[in-house]
Amino acid sequence: MDAKIKWEQIRVWLLWLALPLLLGLLAAAAIPRPVIGIIYLYDAIDSYAADNMIVQIDYAIENPEVRAVVLAFDSPGGTVVDTEAVYFELSQLRAKKPVVVAVNGMAASGAYYLSANSDYIYAKPTSLVGNIGVIGYLPPTPFVIEDVISTGPYKLWGAPRDSDMRQIDMIKEAFYQAVQLGRGDKLKIERDEILSGQIWSGIDATRMGIADELGGESDAIKKAAELAHVSNYKVENLYVSILESLGIDPYTYVSASTFFLKTPEGATLPYPSKAGIYLLYIPQLPFQP
Repeated sequence: MDAKIKWEQIRVWLLWLALPLLLGLLAAAAIPRPVIGIIYLYDAIDSYAADNMIVQIDYAIENPEVRAVVLAFDSPGGTVVDTEAVYFELSQLRAKKPVVVAVNGMAASGAYYLSANSDYIYAKPTSLVGNIGVIGYLPPTPFVIEDVISTGPYKLWGAPRDSDMRQIDMIKEAFYQAVQLGRGDKLKIERDEILSGQIWSGIDATRMGIADELGGESDAIKKAAELAHVSNYKVENLYVSILESLGIDPYTYVSASTFFLKTPEGATLPYPSKAGIYLLYIPQLPFQP
């Protein structure tokens, strides 16, 4: 009988020991895991891409489960106004949560402008990074078109050529200030080299302080979690999460972008389809005899 009583006492003791553990596990299961959100930019930055990014950034700001964000880039940049729109929203996000960049293929011009507004930048050894500067199409010298009536010499062209040149120089200076603000003492090169328009490999960008470290998306995710001081986190593609929350299949998405110029045969060229001023990297076309 004594042995039976003793066993019953052990069972009661084990039950009382296990009960708090079980309740703790149930409580932990009920608490949402912290999220490291990923925002992908794999296109030029036009109004469509900018709106898409801003929706995801705002979602990350408002959703308390999203504790940090990784920006995964493979973009040549884009329009000035759309890049600036995303930049300002990123500033709002960074005021609340860490932002880390993973340069997959390219973060050039406008895409690097956004990268500079982050807490840490990873690049792969052969990633293309930089191309800091502005490119634009100057308006033609005003001339008279007999069938068009305008109320001023620049009504048709928008501005004199020298005005556009001053605007381009002003945007270049703003780009430089954004790089200085974002990178600060990390930069190991001088202003003239920064503004040379050169595009660097990930290895060179890291050596110059244009990027922080060689690595990929997984490294950026770990860094974001470290900066947010979270563990046992999950990773979410914020674009997919938003569309699924709206009952939309994210995998039926078709890009609405018409940013790049197309040939009559339908081939896409690396040139913007509209005249304007851009934070854009334009690669050389393959040599054609």
